[in-house]
Amino acid sequence: MKFLTLLRPKHWVKNAFLFIPLFFAGEIFNVTKLLDLAVAFFAFSFIASSIYILNDYRDIEADRQHPVKCKRPLASGTISKPAALALFLICIFAGYALGILVGQKFVFVLSTYFVLNLLYCLGLKDISILDILILSTGFVLRIKAGGVAAKLAISEWLVIMVFLLALFMAIAKRRDDILIKMDSGREMRKAAKGYNLDFLNVMLALVSAVIIVSYLMYTISPETQARFHTYRLYYTTLFVIGGLLRYLQITYVENSTGSPTKILYKDRFIQLTILLWVLSFYVLIYLPTDKTFFE
Repeated sequence: MKFLTLLRPKHWVKNAFLFIPLFFAGEIFNVTKLLDLAVAFFAFSFIASSIYILNDYRDIEADRQHPVKCKRPLASGTISKPAALALFLICIFAGYALGILVGQKFVFVLSTYFVLNLLYCLGLKDISILDILILSTGFVLRIKAGGVAAKLAISEWLVIMVFLLALFMAIAKRRDDILIKMDSGREMRKAAKGYNLDFLNVMLALVSAVIIVSYLMYTISPETQARFHTYRLYYTTLFVIGGLLRYLQITYVENSTGSPTKILYKDRFIQLTILLWVLSFYVLIYLPTDKTFFE
């Protein structure tokens, strides 16, 4: 169980982004492509877990000062360093073994993700602004990997929206680090020196506004309407705004955005907005126009 905790399987939900291109292409019921994406999902998950292990290995001392991260296996001492390194190598081998089954182009994207995050762990995470840009780029690489695995083209709108959403959550997470620093007096990460509460608050407001405007532009663009054969996509903006407002409420009112993954698993309001957003797109993409409830 302790080794499973080190892999952080709860964070594998982030790799569900690989399935997004297939969903928006209207081929979510294509069994062959679903199987390819399932293999790609586990390949990405193992590589991501190897990065988590390396990050925990390098941050043992810092994590011991953190009120939550001190419970991680390496920081708490429940798993030895040699055992963690062995698991790190196993994850890399498993990830690439599965990646080869998916295809050469997928391996290239997987390698790009691995190298970028390796550099992140080895020092780039200590550079403010660059740290959140790298984290956001990781989500873009996930949808790129999903498109390659399913042999589908990725629209520039999808890349933009995924990047902005990931950036929004990364900023909120850094804000949580600053709040912990203000309460405890301890620096949670070196990059935090380049942030303060006012700066992060402004960034959150800026990015959330850009997300809403960009999403509206996406839904009403002629290209999008022609692709999905409907002008009704703008209705789904309601769920996007609702989800963003709830996340901002968690950030500013509850001061609890340390783990976006934990919020996704526990917050019922955000879960509901995501579900309704997915269902509305399902109706618009997969059901005949004359049967939609948007008439």
